[in-house]
Amino acid sequence: MSNTDESIFREVDEEVRQDEYKKIWDRYGRYFTTAGVLLIVAVAAFQGWRYYQVKQAEDAGAVYFAALKKAADGKTDDALSALAAVNHAGFGQLAALQSAALLAKKGDTEKAVAAYDAFAAKADSDPALADMARIKAGYLLVDSSTPDQLLTRLGKFDKDGAVWRQEAREIFGLSAWRVKDYTMADRYMQAVYNDAEATPSMKQRAQIMIQLIAPNLVKK
Repeated sequence: MSNTDESIFREVDEEVRQDEYKKIWDRYGRYFTTAGVLLIVAVAAFQGWRYYQVKQAEDAGAVYFAALKKAADGKTDDALSALAAVNHAGFGQLAALQSAALLAKKGDTEKAVAAYDAFAAKADSDPALADMARIKAGYLLVDSSTPDQLLTRLGKFDKDGAVWRQEAREIFGLSAWRVKDYTMADRYMQAVYNDAEATPSMKQRAQIMIQLIAPNLVKK
């Protein structure tokens, strides 16, 4: 086959392909155009949503850290008002916990416990943070609640392997000490002291309590 023949065949083949493409475009072109427009709209919407999310987080973070600055400056009431204005899934949870901590520092124990309890009860609160809120409320209640009341609140943590077991047992021991149930107090402080995963500071506190409890056990 000569080069001329090959050139003719290529031209014919090209014309056939172009004709097929034209037929396909005439038949389906509007669908391709619509799909392209929808893709562009989807990408633009996603980018807009992502920008909105980032902007929301930045704004909430700015309010949250400004509130912490107010708290550090001793402006507790201003800080509480600012924290209440934080409207964000992540920073909102931190703000709620920080508000409870500020109420406790302010000496308003009842409101602080209520704030921790409200946070722990919310279905959308992070489970780990909710458990921490329960423990913090427990510490605040040591001076006013009985061991049985605290066991009702925090009993689920009183088992080996529970993340907050040392803190819960310390709470039970301190409450038992307050009501002069020295046997119970000793049992829980011993459990904390003998826990291989307890922090050095917690072990030290438990050891001090054990030494304070010991003379009372001898008397019995």
